[in-house]
Amino acid sequence: MTELYIYMVLFGVLIFFAGSCIFSFLNVIVYRVPRQMSFVKGFSICPTCGHQLGALDLVPIWSYVFLKGKCRYCKTSIGSRDTWIEAFGGCAALFCAWQYRMNILQGVTVFLFLCVMTVVTFMDIDTMEIANGCWMFTLLLAIMSFFAFPEITLVQRLIGMICISVPMLLLTMLVSGAFGGGDIKLMFACGAFLGWKLTLVSSLLGILFGGIYGIYLLAAKKKDKKEHFAFGPFLCLGMTIGWFYGMQIFDWYTGFLI
Repeated sequence: MTELYIYMVLFGVLIFFAGSCIFSFLNVIVYRVPRQMSFVKGFSICPTCGHQLGALDLVPIWSYVFLKGKCRYCKTSIGSRDTWIEAFGGCAALFCAWQYRMNILQGVTVFLFLCVMTVVTFMDIDTMEIANGCWMFTLLLAIMSFFAFPEITLVQRLIGMICISVPMLLLTMLVSGAFGGGDIKLMFACGAFLGWKLTLVSSLLGILFGGIYGIYLLAAKKKDKKEHFAFGPFLCLGMTIGWFYGMQIFDWYTGFLI
């Protein structure tokens, strides 16, 4: 029993480290893609001094801790955001491994979906844009999820692709700048992944969270009514919650209508 427990702990550590490594790579994508840099070629460098980073500088989480949040070469302080993203990736990998321990395909599919949501969130925060590769990859995940989660039918997925993205497009045509093109394409692709029920719940949650944040910005006088803010992170938060708890929320809400 003790040996089994040790093996489980070691396996959990391995999964956490693998997840943090993958999300460390996502940090590279978030940084390089908007700058039109290749994320598969070239060495990592310190953005301040430009020095090429070595292997000991790139170990997820631990390098930041051991280097005390500073570049080894120029001693400039390094922001902790990438490290928190790596930690989230490790936790996400552990959660998916446990939640879908009876079906590896489901666990991998959901983990990859969380990867996309993470890239979209921080890319939109940094640049107010969502790269086309994000929604394209999500469409590939939707095909993968068709086999991993057959309970979400093809018809539900097709309806999901248009039930939110089309109204967003029409509203943007009527009110210039209501939604960004990246938001619309993201909801189109995610609708194929989630199906129409989870898409409705996710979008409502995203609008709710985004609305609360917008009210805060106006109340704090950090933005005026004509200024925009990144809406993608709120859509991603809504879709993440929607995936795991959307059906409970949907059934709870429709219960009031019956």
